Amino acid sequence: MNTVPKTTTILHSVAALFAVFLLAGRLPAAACESLAQLKLPHTTITTAALVPAGTFTPPSGPPIRNVPAFCRVAVTLAPTTDSQIMVELWMPESGWNSGFEGTGSGGFAGGISWGTLAGGLQRGFAVSNTDMGMRPPAGSDASAFVGHPEKWADWGYRSTHEMTVVSKALVKAYYAAAPKNSYFSGCSTGGEQALMEAQRFPDDYDGILGGAAANNRTGVHTSILWDYVVTQREQAGYLPASKLSLLASAVLAACDEADGLKDGLIADPRQCRFDPATLECKGADSDACLTAAQVQTVRSVYAGPVNPRTKQPIYPGVPPGSELDWKQFGPAPGKTAPPPFEAIFKWALGADWNWRAFDFDRDYARMVAKLGPAVNALDPDLSRFQSHGHKLIVYHGWADSLVPPGESVNYREAVLARRRRDAGAKAATAAVERETDGFYRLFMIPGMAHCGGGPGLVRFSGMDALVKWVEQGVAPDSIVISGRTGGVDMERPVCPYPQVARYRGAGDVNQAASFVCANPAARE
Repeated sequence: MNTVPKTTTILHSVAALFAVFLLAGRLPAAACESLAQLKLPHTTITTAALVPAGTFTPPSGPPIRNVPAFCRVAVTLAPTTDSQIMVELWMPESGWNSGFEGTGSGGFAGGISWGTLAGGLQRGFAVSNTDMGMRPPAGSDASAFVGHPEKWADWGYRSTHEMTVVSKALVKAYYAAAPKNSYFSGCSTGGEQALMEAQRFPDDYDGILGGAAANNRTGVHTSILWDYVVTQREQAGYLPASKLSLLASAVLAACDEADGLKDGLIADPRQCRFDPATLECKGADSDACLTAAQVQTVRSVYAGPVNPRTKQPIYPGVPPGSELDWKQFGPAPGKTAPPPFEAIFKWALGADWNWRAFDFDRDYARMVAKLGPAVNALDPDLSRFQSHGHKLIVYHGWADSLVPPGESVNYREAVLARRRRDAGAKAATAAVERETDGFYRLFMIPGMAHCGGGPGLVRFSGMDALVKWVEQGVAPDSIVISGRTGGVDMERPVCPYPQVARYRGAGDVNQAASFVCANPAARE
């Protein structure tokens, strides 16, 4: 009796056929088109076609130039009756580096990130991306998914795993070989996807790169709502662009040298002791000062959301040094605009929810209870991920006002606390930290805003460091960032947290070689 699954038999047959073509160095169009005949669980292959090198015009968005020839496969996945997950997989026709890269999304997703696919393809990867099952009906947005818990689960964790499984099967069929190494990279929602994969599906990827992770979904969206509420609650407390510029300049002047070096960068905003009251107007309101109400707004934003009953923080506050991005919190009071990302509150509280009536105690608890199991990636137990020998790099900009960076530090501390508990009371803290550094490193980037931009240095190649760690066993003791700040080209090493880059005392302050990674003074 033949016990080989039908899907496996098909994959082996197609792989054997394609192996003949691989001997010639590239696969013909027929090889790509033949993928449409594969039968995979809850999968509909809607496109399997070879795209010639040059300019590719995706179904949405602008044309993408300078792409190599690739096999484009589009699929629709339906792991539940209420799921419709769109996935794109692009595979180089020639020059494949034998790797697979799954890529992340942003916000509520709802579409394919074509530029991200092109980037992975140009590096030689077979690369995939998903809309996370969040494509709304025409004329609507994610609010349309009120009462659809399977959609929430698709967005929270299931779509990324399903994308990974089907993509690997297709890669194996096309190249007659499984990927030698598989990687995931993403920022924001993509960072949440990264940590969800490490926690729930630890064998999906050999290496994971997650930036500005929105892994505490219920917390970060409550933080965004908090910032909207405190800047909208009264006209007198609203901060126009001119006041944000004033505030940003004052913060930089007060905190730039907290690390011992005046360089236009706030190395760690937690060391910033700026008091917004120093800008309070002594007379009439003007662009050169803050009103008393505006001072209170600034303090509330820095503090972050607080439970009014317990007085405990719900989520870290927005860091000093991010002020120029605060305009994203919302328009001036009286202008018509819903709170950012309000759909998630509708999922939890109903389509008729009212942001003005949101209770940061009772309603927040309801939100966590209803959505947390599907959308929060907070499990500090990474032991299964570590046991597979896999590697995790997390990075976060210290000037991120959308997903405040304190949460990445909190998650790292939670992982260490869990590992210390598992190791027992006799285990030395330093030993536990060294062991954790063997598979998971956090890099906090001075001056970087949300996934890039901001007043600091923003060119950062975490993927190169990850590949080197996975494939050569070389852990990243630092990653060089570069950019232009204050009209000057600069570069600096970013060190694995909690280490910081410290000036050696000699050499060009704009060159990375003039710095060394060291523990902060409080930990030495």
